Amino acid sequence: MMWMSLFNLAWAMAPPQQKGAEGGGSAFAAFIPLIIILVIFYFLLIRPQQKQAKKHRELLQNLKKGDWVMTAGGLRGKIVNVSDTVVTLELPPDNAKVKITKNYIAGLLKSETEK
Repeated sequence: MMWMSLFNLAWAMAPPQQKGAEGGGSAFAAFIPLIIILVIFYFLLIRPQQKQAKKHRELLQNLKKGDWVMTAGGLRGKIVNVSDTVVTLELPPDNAKVKITKNYIAGLLKSETEK
């Protein structure tokens, strides 16, 4: 559906054909701006997002017991247990234990003793 509207946009951008003139390159020339826009979108939006997602997947795979992490909700704690999908955090100062889904780990922190 989206490609059809992009095709219609590119077709509308094509200069009108004149009688008797050959228009061999005009159809391709109409797609050049569209191709340039798609390349710009790839390098400015899609590629950086893919790199960030890959970095986050690697972070989640390398989590281990004893790491200090911050969740997407802002909780900071030490990992007590790690399974395939669930992480158990110990939250200071009361040493409360909370189980969260692994995907909600936002990043690693320096340990509390190093601060």
